[in-house]
Amino acid sequence: MEEKNLPRFREGTRNVIALGTIPLATIEKFTEIVVKNQPTPRQSEKTPSRQLLQVIGKDMRTIVFGFRPETREAIFDALSRCTKPTSLWDLYAFVSGPSKFGNTNPKVRLLNEYLRLLGKGSSRASMNMIEDGSFTFSNDFWRISSINSSYIMCQSYPFALMVPKSITDEEVLQASNFRARGRLPVVTWCDPETGAVLARSSQPLVGLMMNMRSNTDEKIVAALCTQLAGTTVKRRKLYIADARPRKNALANGAMGGGSESSSHYSQSEIVFFGIDNIHAMRESFARLRDYLNTHGASSDGRSSFLRHGGWTWGGGNLSSMSASVSTLGDSGWLIHVQSVLAGSAWIAARVALESASVLVHCSDGWDRTTQLISLANLLLDPYYRTLTGFQALIEKDWLAFGHPFADRVGMPAVTGSGNTPSELTRQASAPVLQSSPSRHSSVSQAPTSHAQNSNDYSPIFLQWVDCVSQLLRMYPFAFEFSSAFLVDLLDSVLSCRFGNFLCNSERERQQCGVPDACGCMWAYFADLRASQGSSHVHYNYFYDPLKHDGPLLPPAAALAPTLWPQFHLRWACPLEAQVGGVEAQFRQMDVKFSELQKEKEMAERKAKEIATLMESLTAELQNEKQRASRESDAIKRAVQSLGCKVHFSNSGDCAVDIESSQFASSQKLPYYLKREADGTMQRDEKSDLSFQSQLWQMTMLPSTQLASDVMLDRGAAVAHRCAQVASFQATTRHLSFYIAYEIPY
Repeated sequence: MEEKNLPRFREGTRNVIALGTIPLATIEKFTEIVVKNQPTPRQSEKTPSRQLLQVIGKDMRTIVFGFRPETREAIFDALSRCTKPTSLWDLYAFVSGPSKFGNTNPKVRLLNEYLRLLGKGSSRASMNMIEDGSFTFSNDFWRISSINSSYIMCQSYPFALMVPKSITDEEVLQASNFRARGRLPVVTWCDPETGAVLARSSQPLVGLMMNMRSNTDEKIVAALCTQLAGTTVKRRKLYIADARPRKNALANGAMGGGSESSSHYSQSEIVFFGIDNIHAMRESFARLRDYLNTHGASSDGRSSFLRHGGWTWGGGNLSSMSASVSTLGDSGWLIHVQSVLAGSAWIAARVALESASVLVHCSDGWDRTTQLISLANLLLDPYYRTLTGFQALIEKDWLAFGHPFADRVGMPAVTGSGNTPSELTRQASAPVLQSSPSRHSSVSQAPTSHAQNSNDYSPIFLQWVDCVSQLLRMYPFAFEFSSAFLVDLLDSVLSCRFGNFLCNSERERQQCGVPDACGCMWAYFADLRASQGSSHVHYNYFYDPLKHDGPLLPPAAALAPTLWPQFHLRWACPLEAQVGGVEAQFRQMDVKFSELQKEKEMAERKAKEIATLMESLTAELQNEKQRASRESDAIKRAVQSLGCKVHFSNSGDCAVDIESSQFASSQKLPYYLKREADGTMQRDEKSDLSFQSQLWQMTMLPSTQLASDVMLDRGAAVAHRCAQVASFQATTRHLSFYIAYEIPY
């Protein structure tokens, strides 16, 4: 839905906030509200009320529209119809048609990440490998199992699982019956240096008395504790991190679930993190959004209190400030974010400092477990802090391991309308506990897209991205991606523009043909970055991979979160949301520096070309000088062989003296050639006159008549020789001589 008509404000309004394009999928709910107009002194007390449309978005937007009465009902009906798609095929990712941003099969990318973790990064997965089942690689401790390739064992797990090498597929299948939803313990990350691993699962089905046991489950968990290298301790310690509050775990025992007992799992320690469930997160997020809408800026850029005629921050009322801060605290959002951050940091510290293995689970193992596991991976492995690694992390721990995006975002997964290949459900296998009552309604019936009608909607992934932004704030040099990238990531997920985050599991996406029918968000982002290179806003300009090339272990005091301005405040307080002003200026300066650097390189290349050309011309000129010198010597010798002498001055003038041995006394007949500015040789008229005068005096003597005739013959010969030389020199590029003269009678 694109807002083309902004609300009309009274005269003098400034800083109108542009609300831009509002994707339909991001609308969480909308309601009609009635506002009573305040009467003016000249009006009667009975003033008509106004009916407005309030739209609340999943991306923190809260907008109130005012329409004319004749159009209000039509718009409300259109929103009711368009924001509640009953089928997966009604989502934008499908109805928009084929996309140029194709999605290579995510199964291949998952296998490539497994190969990297096994230390076999030189091998590359392919679809042929998946089709023929030849992807079961292994190292000394772990192997890739194909037991779930048809999704029969666990519908919400990926087709390939990484399990201890000592465990057979039969034992894996048997152990899945002891875990809720069939989500048995599997390896999600391993330390290549110490051998410690992070594993995930759902809660065990120990029952109310916690007396139910599974030998194969205990065997798999024990296999996670491989032997410590280089120590006298036989096996490493295992921590079992239960993300739930202890009382919640005990309450699940009444439904057949529960938590492990350290007496049944040797060398293990059970830890409870006390993170609340999806319902608490949904309510907390709603309170945070209401707080920002109340205490943020209105659409005209002023405090929202002015809209209600209330007090403002500038009034000096300290109680109002205290009330606002208390309201933010009452939302509980920052407390929940801190709990997730603290739990992840604790897990990372156990692996990095103690070389211990950690098994993480909650109830179903796809919400809080995914948050903790993926954040711990981000802290432990620098690869996941790059753009490529971050994509691999999300595709592995969030998408492949079945975080129910359709339920949590509030969109339909699959329906029974007959458009799908088969009716897909999220029912677990027979012995698996239905541990979350809120999940039952979405099993057999077509899910609804509207969040206010779904009890499974919860901003779990948004909360995790918020945690990542807190780490980015604490470690600005450790991440290749920027906060702007995280905002674009969330907008793409909430808008359902791409197919990557549709449905609830890898199985559902494969059966619905999502990778082939919908565009790929990662390919779209890569295309955007390729168009601008390193200057794109997705890149973190302060990223220094050498500064943080190991685990990030934040102390507890550093885990105090704040509001994420770029996301939380971008609609409520747009000016304050621009906390990246310094980064933006640095980015502009860097772009300008890059342009100047390119201009400098072009200038240096041009200067180098000119220098090379000058060297070539200098060498050529030197060759021409040498050639001219040789030709001059040849001319001089030729003229002298005829009995004449040639003299070249520094100015380029040429003097020719003709001598006759038949005279009683030697007489010199000078003839001068002078070089002109254009390089040609011209006769010096003054010299000719002198030369002619000397000849005239000679012709006056009868006794020298014969000598004069001989001299004329020699002069003709000299003229002929000089003409030949001049013709030869005219063919050269830079030097030309023309020698000719005339002896007057």
